[in-house]
Amino acid sequence: MNLTILGCYAATPRTFTNPTSQVLEIRNRLFLIDCGEGTQVQLRKNKIKFSAINHIFISHLHGDHFYGLIGLISTFNLLNRNNDLTVYGPTGIQEIIRLQLKLSNSWPQYGLHFVELSSTEPEVIFEDEKVMVKTIPLKHRVYTNGFLFLEKTKERKLNVAAVQEHAIEKCYFQNIKNGKDITLEDGRVIPNAALTFDPPAPKSYAFCSDTMYTETILPIIENTDILYHETTFLESEEALAEKTMHSTAKQAAMIAKKANCKQLILGHYSTRYDSIKLFQEEAKTIFENTVLGDDGATFEWQ
Repeated sequence: MNLTILGCYAATPRTFTNPTSQVLEIRNRLFLIDCGEGTQVQLRKNKIKFSAINHIFISHLHGDHFYGLIGLISTFNLLNRNNDLTVYGPTGIQEIIRLQLKLSNSWPQYGLHFVELSSTEPEVIFEDEKVMVKTIPLKHRVYTNGFLFLEKTKERKLNVAAVQEHAIEKCYFQNIKNGKDITLEDGRVIPNAALTFDPPAPKSYAFCSDTMYTETILPIIENTDILYHETTFLESEEALAEKTMHSTAKQAAMIAKKANCKQLILGHYSTRYDSIKLFQEEAKTIFENTVLGDDGATFEWQ
């Protein structure tokens, strides 16, 4: 599982900082999460193939999270894209994009699909044989979702020595890796556990931005491997965080600790502060395994 943060600062683009956007790769699936201004430039800088992105998840309709979307959709068309593209986002995202495409007479030649979200309960919005994506209802000034990416359990690993010991033919190997027991010609049943090794534990990633502190998300993200949680403010501006329905670094750390997450990544920083290290210092007083997200930062989990 790999994460590339294209932008993780609040509000507006600046000379050296970009608004929210990131790319998550799980099992050779590439997912774009939010699409602030400058996303396609950041994709190029980070050498991410445009054609590999088939699913885009938009958390909410504040500009710093989706104003780069229309430009990216248009560029896909200029690059003669053939693959279908699906955009998941709040009700209204389809109207916004379709109107821009209509008035600019630039409807793409590839298939463009929208999955509009309105539920205030978590729901599965994407699923294939390798990955599942669920919404994380958040509390912000407009309808907002985070997204939980869940890797599905891989098939079991064949114990070659055990299989050879029992002289099991290759035609049964896939059934064994699928978890089935094997009955030999003499009637003996060899349990699957004797023929395979456990697969690696499936990985999970939770993206939570923007939101005020809310413990309603704890059951959804409980035991998640990696949590990205917005930290627009420090504790000294907690009153402002509550007023604008954002979170502090300390509050993000409290969520990570109460949800029993393994690692916390911070982001969506207000640019009022001199150094983003202040956010990490504050969060670490609550949750030690806290790292800083930053534009261009990459993370890899085996």
